[in-house]
Amino acid sequence: MILLFKLFISFIQVGLFSVGGGYAAIPLIQNQIVNVHQLMTMAGFTDLITIAEMTPGPISINSATFVGTQLAGPIGALICTIGCVIPAFIICLLLAHFYYKYRNFSGVQTVLAALRPAVVAMIASAGLSILVLGLFNSDLKSIVFGNFRVIEFILFIGALFLLRKYKMNAITIIFGTGIIGTLAYLPTILK
Repeated sequence: MILLFKLFISFIQVGLFSVGGGYAAIPLIQNQIVNVHQLMTMAGFTDLITIAEMTPGPISINSATFVGTQLAGPIGALICTIGCVIPAFIICLLLAHFYYKYRNFSGVQTVLAALRPAVVAMIASAGLSILVLGLFNSDLKSIVFGNFRVIEFILFIGALFLLRKYKMNAITIIFGTGIIGTLAYLPTILK
């Protein structure tokens, strides 16, 4: 019961402060689940985020559902998802009311313009955390360059190249890198 309460409160906070969408919620979820409450390791959290990104739907809700399932089963999934959605639902109702009432007011446009850089910074922070974990198997604070993963780096560069140069479908790249990575590590796995 205490775990469910912690999860609910954590995801209420995520729902309240993840301004800018799902990707902006990832560092907040990481902070609550990995850093503050230490309910998961960073590696386990990254695995869940990877799955949440690959499944259809909003990433913050998928992440909440997967974290809840991992930590407390179906009830945990429901609690985390509701905790994540309730603040956004209430805030959206209130903001929609005020936005339509005051949308032509210059102060509203100024506030929205001021929020954009913060949202970009939160998304970049989440991407950098996942990149460092993928390439060094650590968080940003404890990078050891001797742990650099060459195979993951080659897959990252290859995927980035295919995305930027050929505008290849991201799902195809995810599955392709998954297959190549599995084949590359197969000799190690079979030992």
